[in-house]
Amino acid sequence: MDITVVAAAREDDSSLHEPLRVAHQADRLGYPEVWLGEGPTWDAFVLAAAVGADTRRIALTAGPVAVSVRDPHGIARGAASVAAVTGRPVGVALGTSSKRVVEGVHGRLRERPAAVLEETAAALRGLLHGAPGEPVVPGSAFPRRHRPPGGPLTVAAFGDRAISVAARYADRMLLDVVSPAQVGALRAKLLAAAAEAGRTPPTLAAWVPAAVDPDPASLTQVMRGVVGYLTVPGYREMFEEAGFGEAVARARAGADPDTLLRALPREAATTVGLVGDLDTVRARMDAYAEAGLDEIALVPATAGDPGGERTLTALAG
Repeated sequence: MDITVVAAAREDDSSLHEPLRVAHQADRLGYPEVWLGEGPTWDAFVLAAAVGADTRRIALTAGPVAVSVRDPHGIARGAASVAAVTGRPVGVALGTSSKRVVEGVHGRLRERPAAVLEETAAALRGLLHGAPGEPVVPGSAFPRRHRPPGGPLTVAAFGDRAISVAARYADRMLLDVVSPAQVGALRAKLLAAAAEAGRTPPTLAAWVPAAVDPDPASLTQVMRGVVGYLTVPGYREMFEEAGFGEAVARARAGADPDTLLRALPREAATTVGLVGDLDTVRARMDAYAEAGLDEIALVPATAGDPGGERTLTALAG
């Protein structure tokens, strides 16, 4: 199983430059790839270019970027531009994001998200591999000047329609905050969708929160990330089955994040994360591999571990 690193994931109150520190540690320790997620704070391609300038060899993946706010050519151009200035392979990850981000931050309608994901993924299959001299998009008078960015196309998926899109167009499908049991179920759906499409299945990756020997600050950071999933369909049922029904009920009733954090037992972090001493974490990684995961993308807690150095050092190699 491959192990990569997520330098920028969901929004939190960590230092603005923490993603650069995480990426620097990942490169120093020999991890093969770093993910630069996009949100209200960071533009994924700008962050990827900054990481490329500050590191020596690590491959870069920008995103998931929200397909409702970026057009296919803009995404392909961004990846090719970063590859040109860094000399590194640059991949792209796509996602539908949320109404809170798409409409609340960007002021764009989040309509037909699954259809837009499919349209964007289909277009990028060609745009990410276009050669210099070809039109920048089919039918355009403008010639492409950049070389292909060279990285994989990833589709973030959880629902059946998104899984079908990943199976048909992606090199890799991405899950986020999932248990080994969910990995097994979602992998089965991916294999079935790929067989229906007559295509070799994409590899399966997951962003997994990680904290080796966590101090209280690191554990709280992981738990705050879990809180945001308590009302999401598919996730809430998983937490209910794991014995956290009271926290789920409070979330559905509109409780604030601090109240939910107090209501959520520590065990929730170990349900969907790599949290504990090194032996515990490695055993949990084995469980993900046995469930069918091809790649764990570590999302290191940094609140009590600047740059995720303790966790990334423990799990390197």
